[in-house]
Amino acid sequence: MNRWKNRWAVITGASAGIGWALAEQLAVGGAKLVLTARRRDRLDQLAEKLGADHHATVEVFPVDLAKPGAAAELVAFTHGKGIEVDLLINNAGFGAYGEFHKRSLDRFRDMVQVNVSAVVELTHRYLAGMIERRCGDIMIVASTAAFQPVPYISCYAATKGFDLLFAEGLAEEVRRYGIRVLALCPGPTDTEFSAVAGESQRHFRFAEKADKVARTGLEALSAGKTYVVSGWLNYLQVHAERLAPRPFIARSAAAVLSPSDHDDQ
Repeated sequence: MNRWKNRWAVITGASAGIGWALAEQLAVGGAKLVLTARRRDRLDQLAEKLGADHHATVEVFPVDLAKPGAAAELVAFTHGKGIEVDLLINNAGFGAYGEFHKRSLDRFRDMVQVNVSAVVELTHRYLAGMIERRCGDIMIVASTAAFQPVPYISCYAATKGFDLLFAEGLAEEVRRYGIRVLALCPGPTDTEFSAVAGESQRHFRFAEKADKVARTGLEALSAGKTYVVSGWLNYLQVHAERLAPRPFIARSAAAVLSPSDHDDQ
């Protein structure tokens, strides 16, 4: 974690789960933090905790990345503070579980905005300064869902597939400038994701802890990897699926994830 000591890191979606864990681990390593999410009370709580426990320097900027222009507001905030961002963590994201045609179109529009558009915009806006300084790292939180079609979370899986390919391609583009880019691909994780997505807890029986996922991502980024799958079982699963026909994978996923009378929609 000392790679980012005394350097500024921006973490989106920092108010819970993996984002919260990333902030804690970076604070232990001496990083300075800009925390952003929708819930100001949670951000203030985290900032107070990091200051008390680790004497961390923390700035808080609540913003909803589903709103057009929100990413630009975050960048303007850091520029206004004179902050040079050396680590960008695009962690904010959410899913929506259930039959596609039964969920709100606005929900999917917001999902694409947060999971894809905001990621692209923040990366583009902060990357220029990193290249100029020949110093910087970017983490994009994707998912094991990025590796295959996943019925009943089809739009979410598609957005995470974008994040994975975007990160891997960009990593090769900017390597010559000394910039590292990583896609972190967690499987089921013990966070608020299932509650927000409306997905049954039975799909999260083997969930990893958020702090373990966060450490996996930071260690992989520091090591110069372009992607990492958190958890060896998740790793085996996503790579084994590449050997099977894609229609078979989609049908198998549908059988596992199909809504039942016991699931909350």
